[in-house]
Amino acid sequence: MPSAERADITINICDAHHHLWDLSAVRYPWLDAPRGTRRFFGDPSRIQKNYLPSDFFVDIQRLPVTQSVHIQVGAAPDHQLAETAWVQAQIDQSSAVLPSAMVAFADLTSGDLSAELDQIQSFPGVRGVRQIVGRAPDEDRDTGSGALLADPRWHAGLRELEKRSLRFDLQLIPAQMAAAFEVFKHFEKLPVALCHCGSPWFLNPRYNTSQGFDMWRCGLKKLASLPNMHCKISGLGMFNQSWDHRAVKIIFDTVLEIFGPQRCMFGSNFPVDKLHIDYQSIWQCYWQLCSELSKPQKRAMFAQNCQRFYAL
Repeated sequence: MPSAERADITINICDAHHHLWDLSAVRYPWLDAPRGTRRFFGDPSRIQKNYLPSDFFVDIQRLPVTQSVHIQVGAAPDHQLAETAWVQAQIDQSSAVLPSAMVAFADLTSGDLSAELDQIQSFPGVRGVRQIVGRAPDEDRDTGSGALLADPRWHAGLRELEKRSLRFDLQLIPAQMAAAFEVFKHFEKLPVALCHCGSPWFLNPRYNTSQGFDMWRCGLKKLASLPNMHCKISGLGMFNQSWDHRAVKIIFDTVLEIFGPQRCMFGSNFPVDKLHIDYQSIWQCYWQLCSELSKPQKRAMFAQNCQRFYAL
């Protein structure tokens, strides 16, 4: 966004979706992959290095980010608990302001899920769980992650989260939304955050024939009909890698129309979106998109909805 369009953001920000990592403490296969190994969000080479709270603060600069939520980010299976422990250490450091809380990984199909959740919940910063259902059509075909939606063990795992008053971060693609609705309509007391606006892949020519706008919008309306479903406006650089402001506005306007300002929250998806846009420009774009909203609505979307959802 040109500097002439920048304006001071006059309310506090709670970043609802970001990541941190220390490659000496936790192993992440996708960050250990050979340089140039492309993923659905692009070539991760530039972020295949530590991204610590100090690095996050450098990107934040003078923006009024006062709270944030760390989201699990693909640690190796034998390092998933280590990731949770490492993030808790960052939360506990008296000199660190961020992150404020985290969403950890758990395999909801595990036969030892109860014990696994006991371990996760021993860390006071944990607010919920994310187990990704869908990333992109080709990766999902390779991983079979979409099969979770039809797995009775996964449904039982969601019920266990509900019993424990944990939240669930739902990441999927538009083609999976109808099936997800059929699952989540049975979990009325489970707070669910739809990640990244439901992955609007129609913005990317590679996927727009199989993940079209109408499919996405229809799926959003189904999911939004569930009162416990919230939506994160986040990660849009993964789908719109040129960060075309007009395209972002289409996403924003549609999500706001469907979910309303009381069930939307903003997230940076840093440092993944750093591959395509800087932190300042993301939030300036969000601020500009909210120009027609009232001050209370802006406060809700920039901070209060996230604070309420994740009990910050």
